[in-house]
Amino acid sequence: MAFQLDMPLVLDGGLSNQLAAAGHDLSDRLWSARLLRDDPAAVVAAHRAYYEAGADVGTTASYQASFEGFGSEASTLLRESVRLARQASFQADVDDRRLWVAASVGPYGAVLADGSEYRGRYGLTVRELVDFHRPRIEALASASPDVLAFETIPDLDEAEALVTIIAGTGIPAWLSFSIRGSSTCAGQPLAEAFALVRDVPEILAVGVNCCDPFDATAAVPLAAAVSGKPVVVYPNSGEAWDPVARAWDGRRTFAPATDPSPVTTWLSDGARLIGGCCRITPTDITAIATHLP
Repeated sequence: MAFQLDMPLVLDGGLSNQLAAAGHDLSDRLWSARLLRDDPAAVVAAHRAYYEAGADVGTTASYQASFEGFGSEASTLLRESVRLARQASFQADVDDRRLWVAASVGPYGAVLADGSEYRGRYGLTVRELVDFHRPRIEALASASPDVLAFETIPDLDEAEALVTIIAGTGIPAWLSFSIRGSSTCAGQPLAEAFALVRDVPEILAVGVNCCDPFDATAAVPLAAAVSGKPVVVYPNSGEAWDPVARAWDGRRTFAPATDPSPVTTWLSDGARLIGGCCRITPTDITAIATHLP
């Protein structure tokens, strides 16, 4: 069965926080992708926790995986990320729900591990970004995920590169931007960002992730109106990451278990893929699933 959005689907939450909660050290530059090689069973367990919490879609641990980071192992480990998520979907103790696998394609800046994924403007051309992303996408697609997740994309150049690669392939994908206020992290108007996918049938949904939940709420109706497509939305908890202290601080402003109003608002404004990113746990995903029809 092909991946489709004829009804709302629940995405998973933060894979990294689930792995960290299980005691795994993610301080390496490869972040959670390191465990694809070093502890694949831990990756399966994290995926399974989200599926059993109510997620319909599990997102692979390939966000920060690259040929630059893994060298000759890259193709194998990228495909392995899909296999592990699929294995978790088979093992998950759920009712008769169809479970899907989304292959994560993170931004170029994630590979640098210096925070530039939240700034964009890497100094690379669109063609150079195409050359970076194409082998990753080809490796992931060869493992037959249900959909590709182009996620946490900070600027229009990188989005254009991804659209260039996927257009005409027939491979389904979603594209979600990292944002601040009403702009991409690189400062471009969101309306321009969402308009990029309007005439690309391979992009099934467009929206935002890894952002402030209040910004996400404003972005959802804009994404629906500009693109004419279903919207994907999975923000962070609202807490902020302190790169110096390497810790989260601030107030949690997205807590579905106690306040479902953002979820119901996103749904009514056109969202069809709803979940969470950093600091969103299986408990939160259970609450989101409860509020979706």
